[in-house]
Amino acid sequence: MDVPAREHADVVIVGAGIAGASLAYFLAERGLGEVVLLEREPQLAVHSTGRSAATLAQLDPIPTLLALKVASAPFFQSPPAGFSEHALLRRTGVLNLLSASAWETRAAFQDRLRASGLACELLSVAEAGPIVPVLEERQFAGALLVPGDGRLDVHEILASYLRHARARGADVRLGTEVTGFAIEDGRCRGVRTQDGEIRARLVVDAAGAWAGRVAALAGASPIRLTPLRRTIFTFPVPAGVDAAGWPLVASDPHTLYFAPEAGDLMMSPMDEVPIEPCDPHPDDETIAAGVERLAALAPALRPQTIKRRWSGLRTFAPDRVHVVGEDPVLPGFFWLAGQGGCGIETSPTIGAIAADLVIDGRTDRFDARLLAPDRFA
Repeated sequence: MDVPAREHADVVIVGAGIAGASLAYFLAERGLGEVVLLEREPQLAVHSTGRSAATLAQLDPIPTLLALKVASAPFFQSPPAGFSEHALLRRTGVLNLLSASAWETRAAFQDRLRASGLACELLSVAEAGPIVPVLEERQFAGALLVPGDGRLDVHEILASYLRHARARGADVRLGTEVTGFAIEDGRCRGVRTQDGEIRARLVVDAAGAWAGRVAALAGASPIRLTPLRRTIFTFPVPAGVDAAGWPLVASDPHTLYFAPEAGDLMMSPMDEVPIEPCDPHPDDETIAAGVERLAALAPALRPQTIKRRWSGLRTFAPDRVHVVGEDPVLPGFFWLAGQGGCGIETSPTIGAIAADLVIDGRTDRFDARLLAPDRFA
């Protein structure tokens, strides 16, 4: 049944992926229920949210992202009472393989991570090897294990955000595309769709890979957002290998990660290919090159067949940090974009920060200046 369009709302959110859904949840938690989420696709999780690696991996070389991930992890590890019907996180751990240069600076490296609140363990090659016995020990110099990390139930997270938001009055409309904006006296005052105009105090751009196009349509600041393709594929566990208890293994020196996945193994060659917003498809050459790197790191895992393959888009601002806040040149237009490859992992903190900014214009949770769109002015 078609949901009749409202003429007015307090907040309109463009995009019902993880960014828009988490904001709607935290707005509802703070008592703001007059929220409309507009999703262009006829169903949820068609693009980045539904194509992620579904992993909580807190380690990050960018301090702002590390802080956001560490602040978000407790939400997944111990969700609020009644938030979800099933566990959000399966704690498998994430084993990060280190190059020789990283291992040489491990003491300072570990001190910085512990100061950030990240619970982690530095492991020598001899200590890391037995955790994943197929690793070729000459291929890495040490490892950093984050035992509290693991695999996320993305469907449960998204559904729970939206279920609670709807219960408090949020209206989620699928198959509804924004075709224009109501701009009056230099302020964004609503959106236009194929079903009519929705007036709002604030319009939030949570359109993922399309966020830059949405902003351009509104006449907001020209912040450069770049979608990058990321590929994932699965293959059978080789005969004689028991991978059931492995953590996710991430190796920056080999530009790949792999993990057990529903009885198979999942791997990504960690490709970052600039691409226009679209429904991306995997590239065979990218997969083949990734397989060769995997064969160097873990020869016993070289796939003989590929079972599934898919690609998603990870969209980055120039500094690879989220863009969250009201536009500096178009009041009433609010950015919730540029979440790169950690939109799901950071959604509890980013959603709460965005809700504070939408309602109060400020937040005590985080230094919002690090996320503000005016940093690109």
